[in-house]
Amino acid sequence: MFGRKKKQPEEEYRSPFPKCVRLDSKPHSFCGGCGHPEVLKAFGFAVDELGLQPRVVFGVDIGCSLLSWNFFNLNSVETHHGRTVPVMAGLRRANPEAIAVAYVGDGGAYAIGAGHLLNSAIRNDNILTVVVNNGLYAMTGGQESPTTHPGWKVTTAPYGADEYYIRAPEIIRNVNPTAFVARGITSRQPELRTLMREALQHVVDGRGFAFLEVLSQCPLNWKTMGDPKETFRRLEQDHAKLFPTGRY
Repeated sequence: MFGRKKKQPEEEYRSPFPKCVRLDSKPHSFCGGCGHPEVLKAFGFAVDELGLQPRVVFGVDIGCSLLSWNFFNLNSVETHHGRTVPVMAGLRRANPEAIAVAYVGDGGAYAIGAGHLLNSAIRNDNILTVVVNNGLYAMTGGQESPTTHPGWKVTTAPYGADEYYIRAPEIIRNVNPTAFVARGITSRQPELRTLMREALQHVVDGRGFAFLEVLSQCPLNWKTMGDPKETFRRLEQDHAKLFPTGRY
């Protein structure tokens, strides 16, 4: 109907990865131009490539991240705001065979969830935490967050945000020298997929805490809807300058 293609039978799927278990997904519900789908795309590819679908438990926070709670054909759980990291740490302890993934925004990780994040890193919990950093609180209207750039004009700082912001990967590296710590960006998809795969492999190998922050665009709250050139200039030049990408 309406030109929709018939879903292919499972046996017709041809993956280039021998260990792959097919990971089905569906159209996303994020705003046009949002970076979350790019982060989730990288995550989906990494799970497929490593053949982890039966073992992954995907935990999501309140905020834009909650729109991904049923995006994949994975076991998933939605937590109270800021509590995704301890919930996934507890799940991993209760079921050591599970690959526990906490998917949160900068509010759930660096504001209300900051204490949980740091303590999980210090304990070296064997989980992966993925934080999407778009420099503000997106779902609630674009308020100042712990990653808002000094001087950025947001709804709660119309004359410009204050000088305080957090660089979380650098902090995680200091409290846990053995953790996998990296920062990627949505506009460099091949690099992001590699980092996501390495972070998951770190957990699969039982090596402890893995932390991946991903710089993301938010055209709606950045007021750049309809101007992709400005959106990605702001992402690649402004955002990536304040928060350098790479492995830590």
